[in-house]
Amino acid sequence: MLPDPSVMQEADYLVVESTYGNRRHDRTDPQAALAEIIELTTGRGGTVIIPAFAVGRAQTLLYHLERLKASGRLTNVPIFLNSPMAFDASDILCRHMEDQKLSEAACKRACGVARYVRDVEESKALNENPMPKVIVSASGMATGGRVLHHLKRFAPDPRSTILFAGFQAAGTRGAAMVAGAETIKIHGEYIPVHAEVKNLPMLSAHADAEEILRWLRNFRRPPRMTFITHGEPTASDVLRRRIQDELGWRATVPEHLEKTDLQ
Repeated sequence: MLPDPSVMQEADYLVVESTYGNRRHDRTDPQAALAEIIELTTGRGGTVIIPAFAVGRAQTLLYHLERLKASGRLTNVPIFLNSPMAFDASDILCRHMEDQKLSEAACKRACGVARYVRDVEESKALNENPMPKVIVSASGMATGGRVLHHLKRFAPDPRSTILFAGFQAAGTRGAAMVAGAETIKIHGEYIPVHAEVKNLPMLSAHADAEEILRWLRNFRRPPRMTFITHGEPTASDVLRRRIQDELGWRATVPEHLEKTDLQ
């Protein structure tokens, strides 16, 4: 949906993220994986809950869901978007066509594939409705937002699926569930997790190690120092070593509150 990142050719100092600094993305087709999970879940009478970041990830999911419906799949599966911020982000996306690859018509089709759940009462009603469905709701790592109410209702249901759509940071409910947690704490209650839990890491907006290095190779001269941030310690250190060994650059992983003088 989005253009490739701008090519940079020089910088005195560089700060680069390392979320996936020690691995490659799964190359599985996300639409095929999404369709399979939804069809299996709804086929057994369950609901698919997709915790999604309201800006970016929710719109990417709507795009894939619309493409699946257009291809003749998921035709009888209702889709709901339950995130006020995602409503606004979807509207903004379709008003700024210069920042994306989609045509205006394609953008509007994607953002129109779901029913927008605008008020609290309608949100609560979704939990009481037994029909198989897909609910996309923030937040993406299940740290807050309306998705928590859906998790309280559907996580104990073995017919349902909790489907994450990208990186889950350590210490979040999302990371705990992906790692196999049997209970999660929501609003002071311990909720059993009997639903199937899946993740589609290929939908992450973060570049993987190969994509980061491919971008770095566009530089005509190395920065004086490359600071590696935003990653778990192992991922950051693996990327640091690769930048040093493959590019011959100076690179460091700053410690918390470490200070550096830029000359």
